[in-house]
Amino acid sequence: MSASIDKIGKNSAAIKLGTGKVYMVSCESYTNRHSHFSDFQNDWESYASYVQGKKIVPYGPNDNLPQVIRDVMGTNHIAPGIIERRNGLIYGQGPLPYETVIEDGKPVRKYTFDKEIDDWWKSFDSRKFIEMSMTEFAHMKGVFVRRHQSKGWRIGRQNRINELVVVPSINARLAFPEEGKELRLENVPAIYTGDFPNLCTTTGITTYPIYKSSDPFKHEVAMNYHNSYTFAYNFYSMPSFMGTLKWLMRSSETPDIIEYLTINGISAAWHIHSPAEYWDNKKIELYKEHSGKPEEFINQKLDELKDELFESIARALTGKKNAGKFIETVDFLDPSGNRCEWKIEPLDQKIKDFIEAQVKVSDTAVHAAMSGMNLHPSLANVMVQGKLSSGSEMLYALKLFLATDVSIPEEIIFEPVNQAIAANWPGKNIKIGFYRDPVSSEQETKPNERLKNSA
Repeated sequence: MSASIDKIGKNSAAIKLGTGKVYMVSCESYTNRHSHFSDFQNDWESYASYVQGKKIVPYGPNDNLPQVIRDVMGTNHIAPGIIERRNGLIYGQGPLPYETVIEDGKPVRKYTFDKEIDDWWKSFDSRKFIEMSMTEFAHMKGVFVRRHQSKGWRIGRQNRINELVVVPSINARLAFPEEGKELRLENVPAIYTGDFPNLCTTTGITTYPIYKSSDPFKHEVAMNYHNSYTFAYNFYSMPSFMGTLKWLMRSSETPDIIEYLTINGISAAWHIHSPAEYWDNKKIELYKEHSGKPEEFINQKLDELKDELFESIARALTGKKNAGKFIETVDFLDPSGNRCEWKIEPLDQKIKDFIEAQVKVSDTAVHAAMSGMNLHPSLANVMVQGKLSSGSEMLYALKLFLATDVSIPEEIIFEPVNQAIAANWPGKNIKIGFYRDPVSSEQETKPNERLKNSA
């Protein structure tokens, strides 16, 4: 009797050998829809894409970098929390107006109040503007901002930028430079908005001129892209965690892999010894039951019996709900007096080792994510080697973060705000930025004001 393979279920099969042994095989595959991104290169910036007849700078190799980042972050268990914590540390106590003065040869912020600027700041949804700006910058290292000019200039009133609106990067694209122009951000002639994930088929494309701080009131509505330059990229900035994107994907896959293993393979795999005499007897019974039927019919009925039997065995042996179930078999003797018996033996597939390996991979991915997002584990409230950081480690990490990792994001996030203030009130030396209380050590804090004594 030669070996054969019989399909049992959608993803399961029985491999029958000529010796009467049967191997049950169950397979599950897992693919990542963003695996193509592993070959990320930067030469895509050199070639324009066309959407609704507009010549755009593609945002990533497939013009879908914002969607890729969104999907990876949406399924990851730690990255969104790291970004929220980082944004919270940057935000501090929130935005406040200030003037910069020189004291003892050093620039010092003097927080102040100006009613005109305060009324303007409250006249539009500034809280949403700051929240979206911080989120966009944390994910994409750049922010698209639209400026709306007041209509008072039509009747002779002073020009003024009336409102600032963040346009999500998923819905904004840079126009490709004109023929003969150098490929760089400064030569982008316009910014397009629309539903780019769906090729703008339902929204169409809206074109906005580029805002220039040298001529702030040239256009009634204008846009600009505020970003932190990424080395060797001409247009869009790349996220700081771009190099850890594969690790983020891998850490997101680990729970799925373990879930698939739990559902489809609590007992992992089995070696089933199936007596050939058992099936020979079944075939004889089928001949008697279907007397006169051709050989093909009998073989088909025998295959149906095998499918039914192995499906019932598979249902009993696999799945997390089947603990405590058993299978009954009856041994018998062949004509020579030899015992014919069923045997179901588990095959050790080192499940414990496999799961431990997956957990280690996930832990490595967590630390890679924190490194790529430039946040110390103590500030992210993540344990390292099973331990939380000490208070002094957290304090030094916080001081280092505030000293080195806050200024650039703050400057870019508030750039359109401070450009508008400078355009609206050119005589005032006022900007808006985040206010943060100075960080003090426990020794410098009064005992009744220390964190450990607060409720």
